[in-house]
This record gives sequence, structure tokens and C-alpha cells, in this order.
Amino acid sequence: MCEAKDVDAEETVERSVDLDYVLVNELGQFGRFQIKYICLIALPMMSSGFFGDYVFTATAIPHRCRIPECGESTKSDVFGPDWITNAIPLTDAGPKFASCERYAPAHSGYNGSLLHCPIDLFDHSITQKCDEFVYDGVTSVVYDFDLGCKEWLRILAGTLSSLGTLLVLPLVGYISDHFGRRMALLFSVFNTALIGVFKAFSVNYTMFLALQLLQTTLGAGLASSAYIFSTELVGPKYRVLTSATSSATFSCGEVVLGVVAWLVRPWRSLILTLYIPVFLLLSYYWILSESVRWLLAKKKYAAARQVLENVAKTNKTNISAKSMNALLNPPTRKLKNLQTDRRNLIQSIFKSKILLRRVCTTPIWWICTTFVYYGLSINSTNLSKTIYLNYILTVAIEIPGFYTAVLTLDRFGRKMTLCTGFFFSAACNLAFVFIPPELTVLRLVVYLAGKFGISLVFTSLYLYTSELYPTEFRHSLLGFSSMVGRIGSICAPLTPLLTDYWLGLPNTVFAILGLMSGLLVLTQPETFGRKLPDTLEEAETIGK
Repeated sequence: MCEAKDVDAEETVERSVDLDYVLVNELGQFGRFQIKYICLIALPMMSSGFFGDYVFTATAIPHRCRIPECGESTKSDVFGPDWITNAIPLTDAGPKFASCERYAPAHSGYNGSLLHCPIDLFDHSITQKCDEFVYDGVTSVVYDFDLGCKEWLRILAGTLSSLGTLLVLPLVGYISDHFGRRMALLFSVFNTALIGVFKAFSVNYTMFLALQLLQTTLGAGLASSAYIFSTELVGPKYRVLTSATSSATFSCGEVVLGVVAWLVRPWRSLILTLYIPVFLLLSYYWILSESVRWLLAKKKYAAARQVLENVAKTNKTNISAKSMNALLNPPTRKLKNLQTDRRNLIQSIFKSKILLRRVCTTPIWWICTTFVYYGLSINSTNLSKTIYLNYILTVAIEIPGFYTAVLTLDRFGRKMTLCTGFFFSAACNLAFVFIPPELTVLRLVVYLAGKFGISLVFTSLYLYTSELYPTEFRHSLLGFSSMVGRIGSICAPLTPLLTDYWLGLPNTVFAILGLMSGLLVLTQPETFGRKLPDTLEEAETIGK
């Protein structure tokens, strides 16, 4: 009997020696090796921020109707000649002429010239739509592919780019799980760079849109692949900090995008400047070793031993022979009949009112968060004429938002952090609507504060969502919430169209969604200080 107890105790000790245990007690949770890898992974993570290039490559350009009666024959004619108000009506917004309308010609066969086009050539009682345009700039696809007054077609670039980030999830997940984290990273790097360069040589808008979708569908796994690399080798104590650092690095990439777009205005040159250097990251095939967690999970023990020894050498620590043996020779466990022992996910959701309520709630948080988060970035270019600075500030404010979450989640709890972030962002967006346009500095500060609030939510949402679900369903339901949340990022590029009805409508929608999501957070229990639930029964008792 005593011998049997000793065997059970020995098995318990062996099973407790997992990679996290070794990192905490022997190799180091955040040593030189981890810091080196986080710095290396920062480059592909920053590159993933370039997928928002459509904000500049497909940005709106001021345009007006071309007036053949006045000798205009190309889209590059002078945008604002002295006679322009003779041919085009002014808008209600002020001394600005209409973009898509012109006065009807009063005579046939009587033409003016580029220097002189008198008012009597036009009938000011009749306006008409036009199909030919003159543009005030050449830096966007709007000029090259003549997209004047086709706003819905212009913003389609952003929608398709966001759609690709949804389609890529199962593809890169399959590659990562079956062929390794490094292969998933390199696959994403290669497609990001190659298709990005091809996009710069688009001969028509259809080709541009197709490549926009293809690039994100095959390359947008860059962020998730880099994120996994940076978090799988740090100890539990530093996982939240590393996650926030990865998110902050992504924001740094968006800042780089804004700076490069400011310096390199033509859209084809901008794309080449962004994506040609990404080819250099293919050298990571020789620089990065495979994730040791993946190697252990796939029983590639020889390669795992080399990585573990390299970690110990770099961190100037040691891994004991006992721990190495426990990692490379895990105890054999008998697998139970999955058909009878495992729960059916769908049945469990509908049998448990608590789980069903959470499954209906968490995706709404994700949709609203991604919609507001990306919507604020996209609409930032409309704040003033300094579109590049506005964009840079709007994405840079995310960085303190991410790190604020690290400080608040374990001090004030998950619900308090999320509710504060949602309500604060909603209040800022609502206040922004009522600030007069002439108060540009105040408008910018309030706008940035709103982005700060939703960034705080974004980095907190992963943790809170995962803590609400039991281990047996956690990955599936977290993935479901995140995937459904992509609906928000797909719809976000459409929000600039709302300004055609009212300039404050996008921010009003952002405020309503933030308020609604904050109230929904109050319907769920606090998970701070609670053990991660392993079973459905444990998950149902959270908050009781």
C-alpha cells in the first residue's frame, strides 16, 4: 500500500515538471534569451502594422467635375482656376465648390478656354452629375484609377483588407500547429512582402483590390505568429507584460507606416518602401529556433533539447537532468474514449444558461471593440488637413493604453478595467461630436483620449474572455469570439461614408456601441483572483 502511494507521489512530481515549472525554477522566466527573441520578433510584429496602408494608398483626394467647355481635357488640369465658381456650385459647408455636381451648359458649341470661361456658358438653374474629374493630388489610387465620387468603391480596399484578416485565421493556425511556429511566421513574411510588392504594380483597381484581399488572406497571420513566438517562452509572471509589449510593437509599426507615408507620398513608392525590406525577415529561418513548446508537443525531443540547452546557455542558468528528462520523457497517459468522455460543445452551450449567456455576450464585446478601435484609426485622417500627424498620434496613443491595462487588471479587476475603458471611450466620442470644428487642439485631445480608452479595452479583452470559459472549451470559445469580432474591423472602413449624412455620426455610433458594451460587461462576473475554471461546473460557479 505504501509502495503504491510512493509511485503515485512520484508520478505527481513528474507530471508537475512542465515547461512553465522549468522556466520559473531553473531557466529563468525573462532572461537574455527571451529578451533577444522579443527584440527579434518586434520586426515582423511591426511589419504587420503595414496592412493598414490602405488608409494612405486609398485615401480620398479632393476632386471636382471636369469642365470640357472651358478647355479641360485631363484629370491633372488646374484644380481651382479663377473661373471655377462659374461652372461649379458652392457647397453649404462654406466657400468650397461641389465635388460631384456642376452647372449644366447653357449653349452647345460655344466654348471658353483654360484662362477665360465666362459665367454665361452655364445655366445656374440646372445642376447635373458628372463622370469626368479633375483631382487636387496624385498620391492615391483615387487619381490613378479615376475613383472620383465613387466613395463606396474607394473604401472597399479597407473592407477587403479586414476581410482577409478573418480568412487567414484558420490557414495560419493550421500551418502553425502542423508545421511549426517558425514556418507560419516565414509563410506570412514571404506572402506579405511578395504580394505587397506586386500590389505596387497594379494596372487597374480590380487588380489592386484582389491583391489587397490576397495579401491579408495569406500574410496577415504575421501578427499572431509573432505573438505566439514572443509569449510561448516567457514564464507565467511576464506573460501579460509580454502580451502588452507585443501589442505596443504592433502600434509602433503603425507609427512607422504613418511616418513613411508622410515622407513618401506617391502610393506606389510608399508600398515598395514598406514591403521590400520585409524580405529581409526571411533570414529568420536561420536566426530563430523553433518554439520549444511546439517541439515538445510534437515530440520532437532532439530539437527541443537543443533549444533548452541554448536557453540555459544564453540565460547563464542550468537545467537539471531530472527536469530535462521529465520534459523529454513525459509520463504516458491513457486516453479515454473521446466519444463518451468529452462533452459536445454545442450541447453544453445550450444546456447551460450561464454558458449560453456568455457565448452571446463576449462576441458583442469583440465586435464593438474592433469596430471602434479600427474606426477611430481610419477616421483620424479626417480630423484636419495634417492627416499624417493625426494618424500617427491616434495609433501612438494605443501604447500607453496597452500598458495601462497591465497596471489596472491586477489592481482593480477585469470588470472595472473593461467598464472604465468602454465608458471613457464612449464619453470621449460623444463629447467630440459637440466640440466646435475651430477648436482643433481640443478636438484632437478628446479624440485621442477615446482611442486610449478603447486600446485599454482591447488588450484586456483577451484575458477576461479566456477566464470566463472552462479549460475544456476555452480555446474554441475564445477563438469564436475573436473571429466574430472581425465583423467589426470589416465594417470599420465603411464609417467614413456616414459623414455624408452628418459629420458627427461615426463618433456617435462609436459612443453608443461603447456604452452598450460597458453595460454588457456588468452582466458578467468578476474573474480577478479566481482560479481558471477547468470544467463547466467550475465556470458556472464564478461570481457565486
